Amino acid sequence: MNISEELNNYQGIWVFAEQRERKIQNVVYELLGKGRELADKLETELSVVLMGDGWEDKCLDLITHGADKVYLVQHSRLENYTGCIYPKMMAELISQYKPAMVLIGATSIGRAFAPQVAAKLKTGLTADCTGLDLTESGELAQTRPALGGNIMATILCKSRRPVMATVRPKVMKKIKEDLKRRGEVVKIFPEIKEEDLRIKILKIVKELESKVNIEEAEVIVSGGRGIREAKNFALLEELAKALGGVVGASRAVIDAGWISHYHQVGQTGKTVSPKLYIACGISGAIQHLIGMQTSKCIVAINKDPHAPIFQIADYGIVGDLFEVVPLLTKSLKEG
Repeated sequence: MNISEELNNYQGIWVFAEQRERKIQNVVYELLGKGRELADKLETELSVVLMGDGWEDKCLDLITHGADKVYLVQHSRLENYTGCIYPKMMAELISQYKPAMVLIGATSIGRAFAPQVAAKLKTGLTADCTGLDLTESGELAQTRPALGGNIMATILCKSRRPVMATVRPKVMKKIKEDLKRRGEVVKIFPEIKEEDLRIKILKIVKELESKVNIEEAEVIVSGGRGIREAKNFALLEELAKALGGVVGASRAVIDAGWISHYHQVGQTGKTVSPKLYIACGISGAIQHLIGMQTSKCIVAINKDPHAPIFQIADYGIVGDLFEVVPLLTKSLKEG
């Protein structure tokens, strides 16, 4: 069998449904949106793989959000993610059912899970994608930042299947729920041997609530080098509070130790897509733009009229942030 004949044995698109604490992660619905678009263009099937214990109630939710089929892998040992079992299960399923493409969220779990699966299957993986599309021949074109974010590279995997990609949260649009959609649920009850259990979860310790979750925020007020020093983030915190939002930051101020890394937006931080993003004293390096350019409305405040941030901003204010931000905060409080 030649390469083209072997590749033709692989059909359909799979999405890995990452779940934590009985909740399917938002990135899954974003991947379903893109997966549905690609599947419709290719006239192929979109499936979801969900691992856990007693998740039947979530299958219809995944179907109404775009899936044609849900592979429900049930076992008590799969309730929480472990790096010794999940990749093994996924690789076995892929070998059996042969999907052509596999999409996984570029979360802390996805970034550990996907390379293990790809290695077991000896196939290609493009990590941290910010764009997915199809070539004229139906190949998956995977776009991601390269060379420190200075260029955007489009990558093809022509000789191996499945094509695998991890996709950053918040860069794809969720599909609208269609309550009339119907699909198939395939229940799988794997045998997990004791020797597979090299890792056991003894306790899950949650992060402190004071650690901001900027990925889910609808309003973000971010600061860059123009903030000058750590104490000046208080100005941004006041504005963010007045807007019901949270504070973000560029990598430069994170590296300077002015604010914790939980606030970082950009290529090496979080990818966000709030309704409103206010960039204060941020020049707009490509590494930062990658993390926030899909925001619904971008407002840039910078005293340099030639700052790159103004090229993607919906509204630009050329001025000193130490004058502009307090005026904005005052107006909001009074209004």
